[in-house]
Amino acid sequence: MNGSSDVLTLFLFNIVLVNIPLLYGTVGEILTEKAGSLNLGVEGTMAVGAIFGYLAGCATDSLLTGLLTAFAAAGLCGGLFALLTVTLQANQNVTGLTITTFGLGLYFFVGKGLGERWPAMTDVPALVRGFTAVEVPVLSRLPVAGKALFSHNVLVYLGVLIAALAWWYLNYTKTGLRLRAVGENPAAADSVGVNIQLYKYVHLIAGSGIMGLGGFYMALNMSGSFEGSNCWINGYGWIAIALVIFANWNPLLAILGTLVFGFFNTLQIYAGALAGAFPGALGWLNALPPQMFKALPFLITAVVLIATSVRKREGPGQPASLGLNYFREER
Repeated sequence: MNGSSDVLTLFLFNIVLVNIPLLYGTVGEILTEKAGSLNLGVEGTMAVGAIFGYLAGCATDSLLTGLLTAFAAAGLCGGLFALLTVTLQANQNVTGLTITTFGLGLYFFVGKGLGERWPAMTDVPALVRGFTAVEVPVLSRLPVAGKALFSHNVLVYLGVLIAALAWWYLNYTKTGLRLRAVGENPAAADSVGVNIQLYKYVHLIAGSGIMGLGGFYMALNMSGSFEGSNCWINGYGWIAIALVIFANWNPLLAILGTLVFGFFNTLQIYAGALAGAFPGALGWLNALPPQMFKALPFLITAVVLIATSVRKREGPGQPASLGLNYFREER
């Protein structure tokens, strides 16, 4: 029974550990979409934050410097998106895809350019310590749930804190309520003196910065091991966009959404172990092809998007002006 309990604990632990970057990406995208901007550049933005945050953290032997650099580098991607879509009125869909292409290209350009000079995370004590589990007193000693939920590195707790603060900001602050007004009806918000461009710029930059923190997390989770053919982000940016819909544009529900998507993502690694530990209830997992488990997160993403399209109506949390450029002259 202890062996079965250990397998279950590790399974739940890794659902949180491996998939917390989705929470960063989702919360960042929620902030940008609440401003009425549909940014499809999450994947590229996270990649930029990942590589520059990691390199800065290694160069300075500082977790905080890595976090700040990741936020700033990804924030610049958000600033570029804002310049093109808010000031120059470019198409948001095309611009977002361009940001993704640019971000991934920059990621590989920098990584391959460094070649043998690429820094190893094991040589950077601050990053190793920063990704070491910090146990929450009392709660971490609970059976199963203690290890799974309350024994993680500081970036896990930071991600949950940011999600909670974003929810509070959007619902209980004057600035957050004005932001929601900008996303719902920018003309009405403009008519009462809200600076539409300023709100969009600030939240596009801040939201993109949060995405960059998720990319930095993934860099540390991959132990800083750069591969010339695979990006650390590995499609998480696209899943984060779907999670925004799944969470109904609610940062707190994004925490739950991360766990749901994380469940399917982690299942591909632990399916065999779970089937062996619980043969009566989960033995059937061994009969499924491993390729199916690898495809599950993306299949679930497609199902969410299809289900949303079939409804043919806006969800109660979706900003009414999402994806629409605001022309003040047409107010």
